[in-house]
Parts: sequence; structure tokens; C-alpha cells
Amino acid sequence: MSVSGQPVLRAAVVTLQGRREDNQDFAAIAEPSPRDAAARGFVAAVADGIGGARGGRVAAEVSVRSFMEAYYGLSETLGMQQLLDRCLGSANRWVHAMGRLDPELAHMGTTFSGLIFRGRRAYLVHVGDSRIYRLRGDEPELLTSDHTLSGPGLDHVLYRAVGLDPGLRIDYSVYPLEPHDRFLLCSDGLHGSLQQEQIREILQERATPETTAEALARLAFEQGSQDNITALVVDVIALPPAEKQSLRLAIESLPLLDLPEVGDEVDGFRLERLLSSGRYSALFLAADTLGQDKPVVVKFPHPRVASEREYYDAFVREAWIGARVKSPWVGEILEQTPGRQSRLYSVMPFYPGASLEHELARRPRIGLEAGIDLALKLCKAVHALHRQQIVHRDIKPDNVLLDPEGGLKLLDLGIARLPAWDEDQADPIPGTPSYMAPEMFQGERGSIATDVFALGVTLYRTFAGGAYPYGEVEPFSTPRFGSPRPLTAHRPDLPAWLDAVLARAIAADPAQRPADAVELAYELEAGLEKGGGRRPPRRPLPLYERNPLQFWKAVAALLLALLAMAGLRLSLSCRPPSEAASRNNPLIHDNGDSR
Repeated sequence: MSVSGQPVLRAAVVTLQGRREDNQDFAAIAEPSPRDAAARGFVAAVADGIGGARGGRVAAEVSVRSFMEAYYGLSETLGMQQLLDRCLGSANRWVHAMGRLDPELAHMGTTFSGLIFRGRRAYLVHVGDSRIYRLRGDEPELLTSDHTLSGPGLDHVLYRAVGLDPGLRIDYSVYPLEPHDRFLLCSDGLHGSLQQEQIREILQERATPETTAEALARLAFEQGSQDNITALVVDVIALPPAEKQSLRLAIESLPLLDLPEVGDEVDGFRLERLLSSGRYSALFLAADTLGQDKPVVVKFPHPRVASEREYYDAFVREAWIGARVKSPWVGEILEQTPGRQSRLYSVMPFYPGASLEHELARRPRIGLEAGIDLALKLCKAVHALHRQQIVHRDIKPDNVLLDPEGGLKLLDLGIARLPAWDEDQADPIPGTPSYMAPEMFQGERGSIATDVFALGVTLYRTFAGGAYPYGEVEPFSTPRFGSPRPLTAHRPDLPAWLDAVLARAIAADPAQRPADAVELAYELEAGLEKGGGRRPPRRPLPLYERNPLQFWKAVAALLLALLAMAGLRLSLSCRPPSEAASRNNPLIHDNGDSR
């Protein structure tokens, strides 16, 4: 199922008569026209009839078919809860009336469990003891409650069902969708015969919906189910992007209030610890009491610094980006259930670890290979944004979270630039001055080239132990960009090719920088592969370069010794030969008498 503006789904249903004489279950997945699907999304429903063979089947089928027909036919001006109440209410009135008028349909009724997949949400409507499970990650969650009596032998007795009474009270809830969510709608012939662990194991196999539904139904039959068995499986393949206007309307309806305190509970989020409090916002570690105390981070804006419009724009940006960018390297924004949020804030998963800025202050200097590994992950995060035409505009070590297991998250998208959106040119250009490219001080509002510059400064500081290539820039000042200080001035142990690559990334002229984060990543990888991770060993410096005075002293001493030796040889050669030497030397003749 794929329609513009709606989630992409894959679904399948399997229903077995089982050991009954007939099948009173009925399940369906709506097949609306493209126009209806684009406007209303998709419907999946399961019903389990009661009250006799013919009556139970009629009640189940009529309820599902009439619900779907009414859903796509009623006015779009109705709110979703009111619309669903009317859809199932009309089926309830017909089933109840026919159960009183037609003897063959006496006392008929049915359970009903349905999901409407619309936009980025799933709307649940339920009555009876059929069930809906959601598998997100590895654990299935039961989303419905059985409307049966409690007590020995009474767990099959319904006190709420379609057709039991003239009026019908339904359970209604809304769930934000995520890619890869898996839903199971089933009758009690299935869940009454299988343990939760068995359902979990089959859903976790992530086989196709057809295979999964068949496996669940067959296992329930093999384990002795005495009822009809129905399994309807829906997989969420992809979600449509969130719309700016709807986000803005939803966010601007939320008041901007004073900061809460540790220990407060806000909309079910119990604030346990203050993580940070900056100029613009405060971050709290919180427990989501409505989500099994799952740890999250809640970001509240400071109401005293910026205008309200700027705050709302920042939260709209984060929500819009969070709906579009799904990357293991970019921090996620958690969408909240409609009606839960009573004030302005945003919610993120809790990521363990510390910021890169924090690590630079306490770690020894990072090695070449570890630094390149970090750089490549950060390049992937930046590319994930650029691929969606999003410019971060505030890449810096404070906004890079390092996971203890080696992961990385790029955070804080509140001042990101979205070129498709109108931007007030009178607004100040946001960013942290020390990471802003020279052209941003001349009016450039942010581009891929400026993000590459900020990325280069961040990586330079990572290798340089926190030092800035152009020096730290004070707020409200206009820096001069001359020649950056070479990286090797801080780290002579690092290779020259790394200095050259980062020098390109932080070039004052944007035309000299890598075209994007992908090109920068390629240059870093190529340098590590071809240039190697070590400098070639240096030759020892000669004494002349190390200590010229000592060198000349040694030369003088050597010359003196040579002169002394030369003088000694000269004096020996000038002496007359001795008598003994004359007698023994046949070349010397005696001038005396020779007889």
C-alpha cells in the first residue's frame, strides 16, 4: 500500500475455521480508491462474532464492512475520535436492532478491533476481547484491554461488544508510527491459545506478513485452539514526511512557560536530573512514566532570552527534521501522542555518553586512526542532513555526543536552515562565531560549504587538543581570516597529509573547500590508506645543527691534533742518521779508507 502523504504498508490476513463448524470471524484490509486513501489512509479490522452460527458471522462482517464504508464516506470536518465513534456506532445500532427483530439473528453481536493508518499516526478503536499488539524493536506491546468479566470461568463473558446494547462505549487511542513498526490484530482463538512469548518469537522473526500470519494461526491450531483463529499482520515500511504548517499549528498552540525544577512531573515525564542549562534551553534527564519509565531527555526553552517566534521556529525545525532524517548518526526527536503535551518542549531518547567538547578537555590527545574513525562518522551525520537539503549551522564539539560503545550522535537542530522554508532575512544569522565560515559574517545564511567549514574546525580541534585554527572568536566581533595555524604546530606527530586535508576544509575561500562532507570523508580515508598512519622516521640531526659551538670546538681540537702529528713527523725527518743506522743501511757509504 503506497499513496502520497500516507504511510507505506504491507499487510496480510489469515483466518481458520479451526475445530468449529463454521467461521464467525471476519477480518479485512480496506482497499480504498487512490483519492480516498490519500485523504483518509488505510483501515485494518478484526471482528469475532457471537450469538449463534449465522448471527455471529453476520454481526462480524457487517460491522467491519459498514465501519469501513462509513469511515471513507463521512464528512472530513469531523474530528477523528468523533468520526470513529460514529462509524462503529452506526454498526452497533444496526446489529442491536436486527438481533431483536430477526429470530435467526437473535442476540447476535461481535467484538471489533481496528486500526486506521493515517499520516504518521495509527488510530485505534476497540471493543470486546479481540486484541491488537504492536512490535517495536524486540518487544511486543498489548495495546488493547479485554472487555470480559473477571473471575473463574468468566474470562470469556463479554460485558462490552458491538450489538449488546443500543449505545456503545469504545476504547480509542492514538499512537505515533515509526518505520518498521509491526502490528498484529487477532481474535481470541489465537491469543487464547498462545503464550506471549510464542507470539513475540514469531513476530520477531520479521518474515513477511503473509508468512507471519500463517505461522501464528497454524501454531494456535496445533496447540489445541477450539475457536476460530484469525491473524492480521501489518508492517509499516515507511512514513510520509511531516508537514511544516501542521507542525507549526500544533507547536504554536503550546504555551511557553517558566522552567520546571528537578522533581517536577510534566505531562508524565518525571524530571530526575538537570543535564545542562545554557543560554537558550535547559535539558533534563526524565523518566517517561507513561512509557514504562523509559529514560528520555526533555528540552525546555528559556523564556527570557529570545523572542517567542524564534523559540517556536526552533521547535518546528527540530520536529520537522526529526520526522525526515532517520540516521544512526543524528539525534532523534520523539513525536508525542496528540493531547499529551501541555507546554512547549521537545523529547529525545537518552543517549549515554559525553560531548566531544567534554572529552577534549579530559582525554589525552586523540590518535590518528581513532580521530579519523570519529571524523568519518561525523561526516556521515552531516551528509544525512545535507541529503535532505538541511544545513545544520551549528556543528561543534558541544553538539557531538560520543557513545561509550563507539557510536556518535549529532545533536541540536534548532537553528538548522531549511532552504525550502521562508526565512526572515532580518533575523540575525545564527551559529557559534568560532565555527562560522567567513562568508557568514558577510551575510551568507548557511550552506553546505559553511557546514563543511564548521566540520573542519571541529575536526581540527579534535586533533589539536582543543586549539582553534584561527583562534577563538568572541561573540559580536568580526574576525580576520588570515592563514590558519598549521595542525602540525600543535601535533608534530601527525602526518602532513592530514594537515593539508583539514587546511582545505577550513579554507577562507569556500571554493577551495571540499564540495561536501562526502568528499571530505573520501580525502581522509584516502590519506589514511595512501599516506599511512605514521611519519617516515627522521634522520638524527648532525652535531653542527644541534650544537654549532660544540661542533667547532671539536673541529678545532681535531685540527690541533693533526697539526701536532704533522709537526712531529717533520722534526723526525730533519735529524742526521745515527752511526748504527749508517752501518746497517747499505745505501750509506763510508768516506774513510776502504781496504
